[in-house]
Amino acid sequence: MRTLVLLLAILPMSLPAAAASKPHVVSLGKALPVKLFIGPSEDKTMDITVRALYVDTKLKDFTTGEVHDVTDREFVVRRAYRINDALPGEQRKTPKWLWQRGGWLLVDRVSGRISLVKLPDFDPFYSEVSWYRDYAAYCGITSSGEQVNAVVAEIGGRKPLFRKELGKVSMGDASDSNCAAPQWERQPARVTFLPKTGEKFTVNVSGRFADEAPDNDSDEE
Repeated sequence: MRTLVLLLAILPMSLPAAAASKPHVVSLGKALPVKLFIGPSEDKTMDITVRALYVDTKLKDFTTGEVHDVTDREFVVRRAYRINDALPGEQRKTPKWLWQRGGWLLVDRVSGRISLVKLPDFDPFYSEVSWYRDYAAYCGITSSGEQVNAVVAEIGGRKPLFRKELGKVSMGDASDSNCAAPQWERQPARVTFLPKTGEKFTVNVSGRFADEAPDNDSDEE
């Protein structure tokens, strides 16, 4: 009798713990081709693919591009979303949806948690992010929209590990990045930026510190 009473007392406490430890299922749907409108006047289109992001079969968001595994339980992927392009007063039965590319999402496969990665100076049109471990390297645009910066950031960091001014923003096509995707190397960890104007340069990264390497380092084989 005492054993039965003890089990009945423990059971209500064990149920929440079992529910909390229940693993989640995170998955990406089938790649679907869509049109992305680009350029200052959005008069050009670009073909991209988007995939639905599911947690426990529930649609949470849309993504585009490749997934980067940060750890064995977390990955980052770029967000895609639809924005309503209908004008006020237009007689439409359904919204006029246009696809846009957004920032980067950090997804936890175990908890199912999805959070937005804060990348300083990241611009959805100009920035092409190159990932290595939990580091992101890219060319960003200042909040004023005038200055191009080379940036190395770490997930969870409040400030960039490295930032260098590269010049003024080009007035060309908004889909045209100011520099190609930076190139990472390991042992030692370093990344080389390839701006369209000016010479390439390399940044050494160690833990929470990053510094520009001497000129001859970027030319080593």
